[in-house]
Amino acid sequence: METQEIRFHYRGQLHQVKDAPTTRTLLQHLREELHATGTKEGCAEGDCGACTVMVAELNADNEVEMRAINSCIQLLPALDGKAIYSVEDLQIDQHRLHPVQQAMLECHGSQCGFCTPGFLISMWGLYLKHSDSPTPPTRLEINEALSGNLCRCTGYRPIIDACVRMFELPKAQFSTETLKTTLSSMQRSAPLSYQHGEQRFDAPRTLAELAELRLAYPEARILAGSTDIGLWVTRQFRPLPHLIYIGEVAELKEITEADDHLYIGAGVLLNPAYEALIAHYPELTELHQRFASYPIRNAGTLGGNIANGSPIGDSMPVLIVMNTKIVLRKGDQVREMPLEDFYLAYQKNALTEGEFVQGIRVPLNQPELIFRTYKLSKRHDQDISAVCAAFSIELNGDTVEQVRIAFGGMAATPARAKNAEAALRGKRWSLENVEEAMQALSQDYQPLSDMRASSDYRSLSAANLLKRFYLETNTEQPYSPSQLNVFEASRQLHHGVAK
Repeated sequence: METQEIRFHYRGQLHQVKDAPTTRTLLQHLREELHATGTKEGCAEGDCGACTVMVAELNADNEVEMRAINSCIQLLPALDGKAIYSVEDLQIDQHRLHPVQQAMLECHGSQCGFCTPGFLISMWGLYLKHSDSPTPPTRLEINEALSGNLCRCTGYRPIIDACVRMFELPKAQFSTETLKTTLSSMQRSAPLSYQHGEQRFDAPRTLAELAELRLAYPEARILAGSTDIGLWVTRQFRPLPHLIYIGEVAELKEITEADDHLYIGAGVLLNPAYEALIAHYPELTELHQRFASYPIRNAGTLGGNIANGSPIGDSMPVLIVMNTKIVLRKGDQVREMPLEDFYLAYQKNALTEGEFVQGIRVPLNQPELIFRTYKLSKRHDQDISAVCAAFSIELNGDTVEQVRIAFGGMAATPARAKNAEAALRGKRWSLENVEEAMQALSQDYQPLSDMRASSDYRSLSAANLLKRFYLETNTEQPYSPSQLNVFEASRQLHHGVAK
């Protein structure tokens, strides 16, 4: 077939690409073809932020949305119909820097300068978000905006100072009206179908088109945020002959509420997905803040995290204890199953040929549910879990009526601790019975040792987190020094592993 061209807007021009591999990254194209070398490659896996750029697109309401993303793992065809902004776009004119640049200069936030362009784009995202706000961002909001950027020189304090200073300088206006017109002019009348040699990239626009493509090409790889597949390209050099991109399917970006559940489509980005969950389950706030980095959450999808099913993925244990159901589609047929039944073995799931994840349903209106989730990792921010735990119980008086316990990092898949649950169900919610359940955990998991933690650390930590859950939710017995020693022992062991 005759291929279409990839079209995107950059630096005041429409760029059309027809001879790039489907797996070419945006960063490669910026540096090697457009010679925009301000954007740097540091890690090529979305960890360091040196490659951060801003992407603008029209949402379902035909309004402009702008997100800071990692260009090193974004595949070029996925940017079709969007506008890209890099550090070269920031300077206002020949004689005046943008406030984010001026603030970085005044606060001495740059030394070697390698990471600085990425920091400036993340700061610009923060600036745009708060430019019309009567109050500047909080320290927590600044930290969150910078969570995807690493610096070896300045120690972050002057960069954080610059995030404060930039709101004190004369404002730089940014109007989206012209941008909206530009983006509207690039919208296609038909879905993108791009081919380069033996490689093919399809971007269906409707759920029906996606289902038809998936049935016709069951061997194709579904691409969402590219936060995982991007590493297959940059680190593993895996051949990806056919990609089906779901980022243009409007139905997959829907978040809806019914009387008894929250529905989140498979294409909803991680940030809005977690914001919707937190509105009903505020206990998820810390996990959301520690789930990868802000640019990764601006690109990755909750559906992709679930479909990938990594044993160290943070979403699955939480959703499993909420009794979440996963919605699967094949052609016109839709089916649901408990999320915990979706994972069969390491990197194996219940999808049949031609089937894909359409979304999830999370139960709501569970006032009797007592819920917590905990993440253990070597770094507090932007790190993969050694152990991710989630617990939920329903009490009838002081008796455990229902209990669900799930862990990531403990087995080949995210999995429930059914022996520990059995040790608690129907019994009094007491320290004695919790300690019995802690012992039962050894029958549920036989974790491996790896670079993140030893098996002993994982086993001890999992048991200690169950005890922590009890200590936080039991109102009859307050914390005691002896009970809190369990956390100190876990911390010391973790530091030993980290060394």
